[in-house]
Amino acid sequence: MKLMTLSTVAMAANLAITNDATPTLPITRIVNVQSQLTPAGAQTQSLSNLLILTNSNVIDTVERMRSYDNIDGVVADFGTTDTPTGVYRAARDWFSQAPQPTKILIGRWARGASQGGLRGAPLGTGNQWLKPNNWQAITAGSFAYQLNGGSLTNITGLNFGAVTDLNGVAAIITTGLGSGATCVWNSVYARFEFISTTTGITSSISILSPTGSGTDISSKLNCAAANLTSGAYLYQGIALESAAGVASLFDDQFGQQWYALFSAFQSDSDALQFGPAIESLTNKHIFLFTSFDSAVVLSTSTTDLAAEMAALGLDRSMGQYCSNGSTNTAVCSAAARLLGVDYNGSGTALTLMFKQEPGIAPLNLPGSQVDVITSKHINAFLAYNNGTSIFQSGVMSSGEFADTVTGSDWFVVTVQTACYNILYTSPTKVPQTDSGMNLFVAAIEQVCDQAVRNGFCAPGIWNASGFGTLKQGDYMPKGYYVYAPPVSSQLESDRAARKSVSFQIALKLAGAVHSLLINVTINQ
Repeated sequence: MKLMTLSTVAMAANLAITNDATPTLPITRIVNVQSQLTPAGAQTQSLSNLLILTNSNVIDTVERMRSYDNIDGVVADFGTTDTPTGVYRAARDWFSQAPQPTKILIGRWARGASQGGLRGAPLGTGNQWLKPNNWQAITAGSFAYQLNGGSLTNITGLNFGAVTDLNGVAAIITTGLGSGATCVWNSVYARFEFISTTTGITSSISILSPTGSGTDISSKLNCAAANLTSGAYLYQGIALESAAGVASLFDDQFGQQWYALFSAFQSDSDALQFGPAIESLTNKHIFLFTSFDSAVVLSTSTTDLAAEMAALGLDRSMGQYCSNGSTNTAVCSAAARLLGVDYNGSGTALTLMFKQEPGIAPLNLPGSQVDVITSKHINAFLAYNNGTSIFQSGVMSSGEFADTVTGSDWFVVTVQTACYNILYTSPTKVPQTDSGMNLFVAAIEQVCDQAVRNGFCAPGIWNASGFGTLKQGDYMPKGYYVYAPPVSSQLESDRAARKSVSFQIALKLAGAVHSLLINVTINQ
């Protein structure tokens, strides 16, 4: 047995120290800091966007809605001669206003039974089938498809030898399809589109597939089954949609994205459906309409659109009387000014009275007729004898001022979102205590302060019934009063259901001056 010397033991110890890391304790044993990101707060509903409805197949019933940042995008899709639907004219009047809006939405309304179709996937930059000379080599092109749910049909013998552009490719395909369908080249979206010529729930076009003969072009068109994952899609025809039905649909699917609704091609009966429907929707919206019926200026007429909308007492419908059909989108200009208010600014609240409508010719009406349209709560762009023209009177069909409705909507949705975000962003909970309720009071008062800054509200005398410590006749120095009763006064059943106390808010509107009376006494 070999004995280890002292020096050998020391060397072994040194080797162990060298090979093994010196043990240390983590600081988390003493101070343990953990991070957690709170979720970003929910956004408020947009109150600045106009939604124009169109019956054009430019937008199908699957896509339903497109957003445009300027008039150029609208022109690229719809052109400038869209007389039946008025999309271009409405967008033109919207974007002509100053300050200029930043967005417009255009949605598809199947006012009549719609066509089904197939949108091919975009042909990306550099795709060889964007070049006509590649198509020229195909003299026996083919594909198979189903029209309106029928049997598989083979399309063969497509000769592209003489094509000079992709519109020519689409034209040859359309000829091969016969009367049941058409094909177009959409240069804006760089895709081929197939459209059935029938309408209704059976109208459809299937994805394209090979026939087994000739040169298959289904994949070259980006309309094959494999292209369904790269942007191609099918859309079925649908039955006609009522005005009330389509308003509900756009509220359900896109309600947080738009505020005002307009359609240039609606009938008076459509408008009489839209108006009440807008009043009942979940999200906050207003409806815009125009009338160029000469009966509007007659005091004896009670069946013109303005009179009928006024009779319904609609707070969320705003109309404009125009001279003829070519100006039936003018109300979009007024809406652009109304919806352009920056409620987060200072002194930004406005009244529509006296505002301009760029590009719209003013009406020359006698005072008696202006009195009639005023009584019917419809607006007009009027010429005055001092060389000015103004929008008058800035009211809804109920007679309520438009800026009061839109300002109130801003206040409601902003308070709702502020209070929701207290609950949503809390990492633990909001307790059912007075201190917990004060979190909501602080959020509400912050919105109230902004309402005063932007000019929607102002200090004044409270002339309604009071609550809390507020009494009728009290002066409100801040322009608002927020009351939350003590939690101890809450019903036990409400507390068990984890409800908050009921908050009450008193707002004093700043109002606006629309007319003056000045008496002058002259003595000599």
